Amino acid sequence: MTARRAVACLVLSLALAMPATAETLRVATYNIEVSRRGPGILLRDISRGEDPKIAAVIEVIATVQPDVLALQGIDWDLDGLALAALQQALTRAGAVYAHTFSAQPNTGLPSGHDMDGDGRLDEPEDMQGYGEFTGADGMAILSRLPIDRDDIRDFSAVLWRDLPGAQLPTHPDGSAFPTVEAQAAQRLSSVAHWAVPVRLPSGQTLTVLTFHATPPVFDGPEDRNGRRNADEILFWRAYLDGAFGPAPDERFIIAGDANLDPHDSDGRREAITTLLNDPRLTDPRPASPGAETAPTPGHTGPDALDTVDWDGIGRLRVDYVLPSADLRVTGAGVFWPAPDEPGYDAATTASRHRLVWVDIDAP
Repeated sequence: MTARRAVACLVLSLALAMPATAETLRVATYNIEVSRRGPGILLRDISRGEDPKIAAVIEVIATVQPDVLALQGIDWDLDGLALAALQQALTRAGAVYAHTFSAQPNTGLPSGHDMDGDGRLDEPEDMQGYGEFTGADGMAILSRLPIDRDDIRDFSAVLWRDLPGAQLPTHPDGSAFPTVEAQAAQRLSSVAHWAVPVRLPSGQTLTVLTFHATPPVFDGPEDRNGRRNADEILFWRAYLDGAFGPAPDERFIIAGDANLDPHDSDGRREAITTLLNDPRLTDPRPASPGAETAPTPGHTGPDALDTVDWDGIGRLRVDYVLPSADLRVTGAGVFWPAPDEPGYDAATTASRHRLVWVDIDAP
């Protein structure tokens, strides 16, 4: 083991051994990828307690112990039963979250249009967000701090065309893709965009801005998914600019899956670069020894910052926790131990994505 790696491992071990105190808040994002192929199946699998991936997800969360956790890749149901089952399983593992939030995502929500222009209706690609059933692959918030539910803002119904500077797809002749009527109904969020305020011990509010952008691939020359991915990311800049009503100017944090790497992704990389360089935000550049010591995929971006490991594509940085510039960052990391370290098996079994966390001073 090199000296550099030894120091990195020691720092990670110490950070994870000391969960956030009353003065420090740990905020994380994690695409757990536990979505199933039909409604009710995830609830069944969590309740049975026999699925190794779900068990690994629980182990990872219980190890890192975030105070506020933005989840992606969890199926939504009307009564919140799957989320409640996960909450209970986490409690049994020593990760207690008294407060949760979830809402119906755009995934699997019928649009009434042939959104991908292939001449067929009611396919997963024709939903407001790709999904085989309503609520598939949704999002949730787990929090140890109270959530101001009355002040939550759900932007999932915002139309794509209503985003300032929207990069809507077109046919080669410049006409709307797939049709004017479809674009008039198309929502921007492929899953959701939420602004979720949590109450700090001081009585102040920290607003968690969370989302899960579509992959910028799996489309045609019109680059529908690439354009949508970029605009889903850039939504946060428009929101902070005041384009969608009052927005926080302090004590906020973006936490979610952008599905875009600033160096190596397919897609419009300038979107994530623009967000990372926004002076209202801080990029703590969370890193891990697991990503740093893994065989390089030949990409140009820093290996240590990678947050996902996809077969055939390799490792990329696509998951982000970005505090507002007024918040003091005291630590950051990606839970991706090296192969010879505790937690490696859980991290790599749970999901292709890794949990990304940032510690901030609670005002």
